[in-house]
Amino acid sequence: MPKSRSRGDGAGGGEHRDRTPSHSPPRYLVLSLIFIITAINYADRSSLSITGSSISAELRFSTVQLGYIFSAFSWAYVLGQLPGGVLLDRFGARRIYALSLALWTVVTAAISLVGLITTPVLVAVTIVFALRLLLGVFESPAFPVNARVANTWFPTAERGRATAVFNSAQYFATALFAPVMGWITHELGWRWVFVMLGVLGLTLAVGWSRWMDSPRHHRRVTPAELDTMTTGGALVDLDEACTRAEQRVPLDRRTIAKIFSTRPLWGVYISRYAVNALTYFFITWFPVYLVEGRGLALLEVGFVAALPALCGFAGGLAGGFVSDALLRRGASLTAARKIPSVTGMALATSFALCSLTDSSALIVAIMTLAFFGKGLGALGWAITTDIAPPQATSFVGSTMNAFGNAAGIVTPIVIGYTVQATGSFDTALWFVAAHGVLALIGFAVMGKIKRIEFDTREKTA
Repeated sequence: MPKSRSRGDGAGGGEHRDRTPSHSPPRYLVLSLIFIITAINYADRSSLSITGSSISAELRFSTVQLGYIFSAFSWAYVLGQLPGGVLLDRFGARRIYALSLALWTVVTAAISLVGLITTPVLVAVTIVFALRLLLGVFESPAFPVNARVANTWFPTAERGRATAVFNSAQYFATALFAPVMGWITHELGWRWVFVMLGVLGLTLAVGWSRWMDSPRHHRRVTPAELDTMTTGGALVDLDEACTRAEQRVPLDRRTIAKIFSTRPLWGVYISRYAVNALTYFFITWFPVYLVEGRGLALLEVGFVAALPALCGFAGGLAGGFVSDALLRRGASLTAARKIPSVTGMALATSFALCSLTDSSALIVAIMTLAFFGKGLGALGWAITTDIAPPQATSFVGSTMNAFGNAAGIVTPIVIGYTVQATGSFDTALWFVAAHGVLALIGFAVMGKIKRIEFDTREKTA
């Protein structure tokens, strides 16, 4: 018998595709896919942290030059957030993510070609810096896409877990890829790290384009599943609205002023900046610190770096699951998001203790605790999806990501100058730890967490 077809109702309209029954809800398969893509995303952006010492030795980069190269990604990543968010609200997640993934993969692979012929140091620095700038531009839509997918596919009571899962992919990426990249660099040379990442990224770009669709038209989403998502608060027609101008609120001065006058959003900006400062220390200077500050061999660094990453991964998952559990037990949205966030960032301040001991084992233990806390407290994307108005969800996500990733500009450069001036990482570790306190200030500024609402009739009158 032919499979039945049903017509969608409500704002989405149009026909459903043939529905393929699935034992696992399709939204979890979608989440698995963005988790894998995000892991590759972080492997690409953190690849220089593992290969940095080898690249510096071969291409003769100084510590300050390496610090600027580390920061190059974030300069472009921050500047690309707002146009990326506008394009995402206009064209939707499927097309933008596919293009973004393909382009950032090509740029990552191109780093393997630098210095194959004799190249002056300044020219090599400029080329790598430019490629990292392009990487930042092309990766800029990634996390806003993830947040948009969470808004589209997940009910409110599951969104904390969903955002925690894709956000925790950054730790999983380090735990999985740091040992692999360390081994490849040691055995085959640093260039093969970028070749490997290129192959993985292009494979995922093809997979995303072929499998992904909106919930209302995805072949695996049954009417019952769609009803569960819709009644639970999932914005299933978010990408459908991209093609209907009458449902888009224009980003005029009035709209933008209302977005930026929202107190919880400013709390998110501050806390996200602080959380990302810890992230960028970890994916830029931490392996260099282990090699140059603690005297570990490069092959050891990949495995040692995996330990804090695994605990960060566990903390990230725990934060989302605890938050959603609190919601199910009747806690307010504000309490459910803030309790794990505040607890986690308080633990993250333990970074400073690393400067008080010479024991490498104790330092790794402290880093492990700090990154568990950092993962537990990193609910910024869940909070952003709770706050963002449906008509500008990607714009709000992009502005938050822009503020947060400014830390990726500041942190690597400040640490580079600090290490060069002092000859040690002690001051740099205190600098990183201070951002745990800054995150706590952000949560205090945040106040009550609630969604921004627009009167669309007012806009179209």
